[in-house]
Amino acid sequence: MAHPHDSTALELPLPARRHQTLGLVILRRMAGHGLHDARATMLALDAGGTDFRKLLVLARALIVDLARTSQRRILLAPCCAAGMTRDEGLLMALVSGAGLDVHGVLTDDSSCPVAMTTAHALGEELERIATRNRWRR
Repeated sequence: MAHPHDSTALELPLPARRHQTLGLVILRRMAGHGLHDARATMLALDAGGTDFRKLLVLARALIVDLARTSQRRILLAPCCAAGMTRDEGLLMALVSGAGLDVHGVLTDDSSCPVAMTTAHALGEELERIATRNRWRR
C-alpha cells in the first residue's frame, strides 16, 4: 500500500554526530544485505572493540522488530547515500530517544511499541561507544 510519505528522495542530511551515522550505516547494511552482513560486522568491530557484539545484537533486533511490527514499508537509502530518507530520519529520531508519536508515524502502529524499546537500547549503546571513543564534534 502506497502512502503519501513513501518517497525515496534523500530529503534530510546525514546525522551530524559520528556515532549516529555509524548506527544508520549499520542499519542500512543489515536491512539491505542481511542480518549477518560482514561489512556491518566490521563497522561494529572497528567502533565497538571487544564489545562489538552488543551493537550488532541490538541493530539486528531493531531490524527484526521493525520488520515484524511495521504496518507499512520503511524506505531506506543505500548504505553510501549522502542523505537520509524521511523514514530514516524517523528511525534515527527513534534511536535517539523519541517516543510513541515517532514510532507510530514510522510503523503506522503506535499500539505496538516493541521496536521503540530496542531502538532506545541501540541509541544508548551508540552513545556509550561515542563516549568511549571520544567522538565529539
